[in-house]
Amino acid sequence: MLERIITQPDNYEPFLLSQAIKFGKLLFVSGQAGADDDGEIVAGGFRAQGEQAFANLRRALEAGGSGLADVIKVTIFVTDMGNFKEVVALRRQFFSAPYPADTIAEIRALYDPAAMIEIEAIAAIRHSTRGSRDMRKNGPA
Repeated sequence: MLERIITQPDNYEPFLLSQAIKFGKLLFVSGQAGADDDGEIVAGGFRAQGEQAFANLRRALEAGGSGLADVIKVTIFVTDMGNFKEVVALRRQFFSAPYPADTIAEIRALYDPAAMIEIEAIAAIRHSTRGSRDMRKNGPA
């Protein structure tokens, strides 16, 4: 069965999105941008947004019983591939060997014109998520 993972705060709720969905021993995390707890894109440029996006990713992963070390596949969307070296530096800062499979793609825009990076992930679940999920089941097993 599908289980909705909720974080606090959950800036995605108004948009009918789940922070993450648990399916079996896998966690599918929605794209995490460089937004603060109020949903505002952080100041400070690409690196600051990237660090915030990874912090948001970590929060969603942990709410689902996973962590950055359990990420199997990550997709990183950037609005300017000129920031590629910064993306590699962020990967080095937040991931360790064996590094997850990765796709980095430049796109025209993200949901907020100020957003420069968004990260989505698929991760293994190693811990119980009791207390951090929506207990409603969505769909058949």
